[in-house]
Amino acid sequence: MARVLIVEDEEALGLLLRYNLEAEGYDVEVVTRGDEADTRLKESVPDLLILDWMLPGLSGIELCRRLRARPETERLPIIMLTARGEESERIRGLATGADDYVVKPFSTPELMARARAILRRARPELVSTVLKAGDLEIDRETHRVRRSGREIHLGPTEYRLLEFLMQSPGRVYSREQLLDGVWGMDVYVDERTVDVHIGRLRKAINRTRDRDPIRTVRGSGYAFDDQFTASAG
Repeated sequence: MARVLIVEDEEALGLLLRYNLEAEGYDVEVVTRGDEADTRLKESVPDLLILDWMLPGLSGIELCRRLRARPETERLPIIMLTARGEESERIRGLATGADDYVVKPFSTPELMARARAILRRARPELVSTVLKAGDLEIDRETHRVRRSGREIHLGPTEYRLLEFLMQSPGRVYSREQLLDGVWGMDVYVDERTVDVHIGRLRKAINRTRDRDPIRTVRGSGYAFDDQFTASAG
């Protein structure tokens, strides 16, 4: 399990990132101050650091500079988060040692994809490229979906929806949580949109006698059935 440290002083954003990263199977810790993060990183080095530029106690850019000067953290993968979108600031952040640079507001699925890509390069053994459940399989590198060896063609939204649900079998997600996790926190669409895409996903992955792996939880939302693996395997 890859360990991720998030250093972000916006509580709501820190919780959102933690929620989505834990849904992908990461072990996540959140701190809100740069100086506190500096202390934690001297004690233990995670597999990935998601670091806000503007922080109380110690700025993200200064913390990044310090980390690159220490032998134990000189190769630590770092994604910098910032509201600064100017080219000169992006260059400054990357020149300081950040591996990637994401401007707020950003798409949560895009940040998750960037985190996976960086971890795949730095620690490939920690990032699963294939999700399997019963006779259903997703290849996250090629974006191909197969069921019982049959290739299934999904639209990009249906693919992200299936991938998101399969990452946490049995976990029930509300429509609002699915909108945040699949469409992104900065995209404003009606919650009924989730029902439409769930319907399309079911139609694509289920043939007449196939068991439906997507479970509707009345009054709550949707889940990938955690009994599907055993029954379909």
